[in-house]
Amino acid sequence: MADHVAPVDEMLPRGQLFVFGLQHVMAMYAGAVAVPIIIANSLGLSREELIYLINADLLVGGIATIIQSLGIWKLGIRSPIMQGVSFAAVTPMVMVGAQHGLRGIFGATIAAGLIGFLISPYFSRLIRFFPPVVTGTIITLIGISLMPVAVRWAGGGNASAPDFGSLKYIGLALVVLLFVILMFKFFTGFFQSIAVLLGLIFGTIIAIPLGMTNFSQVATASWLQIIIPFNFGLPIFDLASILAMTLAMLVIMTETTGDMVAVGEIVGQKVDREGLTRGLRADCFSTMLGGVMNTFPHSAFAQNVGLLALTGIRSRFVVVAAGIILAALGLFPKAAAVVAAIPQPVLGGAGIALFGMVAASGIRSLGKVKFDGTNNSMLVAVSLGLGLIPLAAPAFYHHMPQWAQLILHSGITAGSLAAIVLNYFFNEIGKKPDNAEDVEAETAAYSTH
Repeated sequence: MADHVAPVDEMLPRGQLFVFGLQHVMAMYAGAVAVPIIIANSLGLSREELIYLINADLLVGGIATIIQSLGIWKLGIRSPIMQGVSFAAVTPMVMVGAQHGLRGIFGATIAAGLIGFLISPYFSRLIRFFPPVVTGTIITLIGISLMPVAVRWAGGGNASAPDFGSLKYIGLALVVLLFVILMFKFFTGFFQSIAVLLGLIFGTIIAIPLGMTNFSQVATASWLQIIIPFNFGLPIFDLASILAMTLAMLVIMTETTGDMVAVGEIVGQKVDREGLTRGLRADCFSTMLGGVMNTFPHSAFAQNVGLLALTGIRSRFVVVAAGIILAALGLFPKAAAVVAAIPQPVLGGAGIALFGMVAASGIRSLGKVKFDGTNNSMLVAVSLGLGLIPLAAPAFYHHMPQWAQLILHSGITAGSLAAIVLNYFFNEIGKKPDNAEDVEAETAAYSTH
């Protein structure tokens, strides 16, 4: 009799791998290319340099995804986790870039990745501080924190634009959201699983006669782009820059830990310390590779956690296929330009369902937690409250020191740290070891003799 294969290790037919993988890529593409655009604009780079950064970003993101999901040597958690450039490092990268340019950013990225790689086995000890009440809180916070991204997309992408939130943008987003909902209502199996992909395609087709798509970049994009290591020159290793980026790397590792535990919860895969070490090493190795290949720190992409929850497709080989597609887009800019033509409101309509499902998964996890007779309600309340501060008031921490802003500006990081600390305070301090009762019983029995 054949051995039972866990859902996360299930190998699907090639056609399904491609379609499900493409769905993951299209769901995260806009977020994946956002960081190079921000950095290029802050440094005043040319359009050709921006395109090169985006292609390098996609190529390394694809390689990082393959390493993380497939597992190579002692790298990769072997779970369906998409990798992409992290937003957590944007602030220090802008600061470093202003002083030392791209070469300074790449040097700091390589050094921070190496430091993170070396400390991964020690950092993974944090896994014991992630009981269900903490993981449920973090998953809920990830979903809620991502929702403003979907709302901005639905409104047109640029909140400062005069036509942001126009009826045609909101209408298109609602049409896509309704399409996804109807797919879930009236279909099962394969078609339900690709509801988001079909919604993105359907929304883009509707947007064409409305003049909301722009395929001009497809014509001008080159067919092939070879990414060369150190294309912008040899990296600059500046100590202050390395320290700033290392702090960002610690933030990234904290968020990645939360994402990996969240994915493990959704796909039914227990994340232990060894697996977390492999996952963090893959994160840090990909960050080092990013610095060499002209891109930035990489981390687990929270956007795709929602897709796992929404579709129920747990196979890590789907995400391996997504990594291959993502890397190919980095090598073939014309294909990447086609994906980039998806209008922001179309992404917004799908994003509301995707990110909402992440929050729903967290709420479901919290439903298994014991609240009566415990302090877990206060733990969840304060952690969510602190985590939502940056969403409610983005400038709330602007008087804080730069290093504190780096940590607190991410609601996911702030809320996760609060949940870990409060869980230790409420549930660990004064707690007897698992065998304490047995030891006490033996001591009492011995003393009666």
